[in-house]
Amino acid sequence: MPENFVGSDGEHELQDTLGTSDRAERFYDDQVIDYLNPTMVDFVARMDMAFIATSDSHGECDSSFRAGTPGFLHVIDDRTIAYPEYRGNGVMASLGNILENPHVGILMIDFVRDLIGLHINGRARMVADGELRDTVTDLPSAERGKSSQAWVVVDVEEAYIHCRKHIPQMVPVARDQREWGTDNVRAKGGDYFGVKAGKRAPAIAEAS
Repeated sequence: MPENFVGSDGEHELQDTLGTSDRAERFYDDQVIDYLNPTMVDFVARMDMAFIATSDSHGECDSSFRAGTPGFLHVIDDRTIAYPEYRGNGVMASLGNILENPHVGILMIDFVRDLIGLHINGRARMVADGELRDTVTDLPSAERGKSSQAWVVVDVEEAYIHCRKHIPQMVPVARDQREWGTDNVRAKGGDYFGVKAGKRAPAIAEAS
């Protein structure tokens, strides 16, 4: 595979089949780079949310949502970013996938101002909070006093635009009063989708 090869084998196979190779090559040439340019760095610094895609060694996928104050996605340099992992439900789906398969995809979207998105794909690794702070002196402080369990450090391999064509515009509103970082089940959403209740119903019916 050529050193400057961009895109997957599947992408290129479908481009040949559907006749979009020329259009795709223009996009690769015009928009895909292997570092963050200054405009991208500024964009990452003002984002307060991101969608993280991972997969395990078998290719089974997971997507997850991460959020924090602007800058929680920290640009270490133009080829490296990091984001904190806080205590969650204990499943460790994203981190578990990264242990098996370091490839991650990060999508950030500005729904408010510029209606544009940024994709960052790369190789991820976990680094302990204290260890990373020893080498990255401007790392953001702990979010609302909650120390991160670890940081995910991503070496950038691809960075490119997500066009604004179908991005809806949203208007920020004052947040409702929620206890950040709480372990209270009801405060976190409880059984919103009724899964727990649905699993209990057959057992209750059988017992009766």
